[in-house]
Amino acid sequence: MYNYKIILEYDGTNYSGWQTQKNAKSIQDSLIGAAQKVLGAPVEIQGAGRTDTGVHALAQVAHLKTSRKINTETLRIGLNDNLPASINVLQIENVHERFHARHNALARSYLYLIAKRRTAFGKRYVWWVKDKLDSGMMQKSLGIFQGFHNFISFADKRMDKDTSTEVNIERVELKEFEGIIALRIVASHFLWKMVRRIVGVVVETGRGNFTCRDIELMLKSYSEIPAGYTAPPSGLFLEKVLYEGDKLPQMRLPICLLGEGR
Repeated sequence: MYNYKIILEYDGTNYSGWQTQKNAKSIQDSLIGAAQKVLGAPVEIQGAGRTDTGVHALAQVAHLKTSRKINTETLRIGLNDNLPASINVLQIENVHERFHARHNALARSYLYLIAKRRTAFGKRYVWWVKDKLDSGMMQKSLGIFQGFHNFISFADKRMDKDTSTEVNIERVELKEFEGIIALRIVASHFLWKMVRRIVGVVVETGRGNFTCRDIELMLKSYSEIPAGYTAPPSGLFLEKVLYEGDKLPQMRLPICLLGEGR
């Protein structure tokens, strides 16, 4: 079997998420369909992160296993020729047969973008918050989430009951561009809807509705409050999947929003 590491970007607006689902359009299914057309053989494709409905990716990673050997650039071009415009393969490389996109990943970085003004161009890629936000307070409250915590209050109840809700958030950052507040959260893994609920609660501190003490209590014991403040998927991007030797890039706006941050 030949194994290929694929790095791809996608606009998740019109998809049910990364993972294959019955009677729904997914990124994984689109990639499998394109690969089978190019290779003329069965393929196995697994991703590093299961992005939800409407969530985007700047650099999702997947591995493709097949019995057919093919030049990586030929495969990249062939995939892109058979994929919709909303999915784009950036890079493909040959990897060891045992490489697994999810199991070998050490960390994942998510970026969430909040617009401080109405935008005609970036609506699909931001959450426009009309209220005035105290970014200093948001940065302070975001810092509370860094470290090892039980995130049961920030996870969807429908997740697998055997999944541990304890997560170590390795790094958090907040950076302001003109008209955009960007939040970055880095961890080895994330729970279902965890990032969007963290963002929603942080925005409420920026509005003045929550205090840092409120957040500490949500982390200390189970609370249903975060579920009511789940941020919309439009502003969420899987920014990077980190493997051994990888480093985080400098935080910047995605190309779809470069004009918004000038």
